[in-house]
Amino acid sequence: MSDGPEWFAPKRYGYGAGLPISWQGWALTIAFLVVVIGIGATLEKQRHPIVGISVIIPITVLFVVICARTTRGGWRWRWGEED
Repeated sequence: MSDGPEWFAPKRYGYGAGLPISWQGWALTIAFLVVVIGIGATLEKQRHPIVGISVIIPITVLFVVICARTTRGGWRWRWGEED
């Protein structure tokens, strides 16, 4: 399905991506975690959680879209068979 880069392995059971299989996938995952934790730590001191949510949701959607486009074989339901 995906003709582009393969940064993530598909899950064996279920829908979606598994662990990263390339340095680009690991870099993306670590960067995502650092950004989300940083935003959470910064906004923890403020009293407006909606600001944090409104910033984290688009970042998470972007991360999921990149994961879906760079997963080997694409995202589809899997029942444990080898691809």
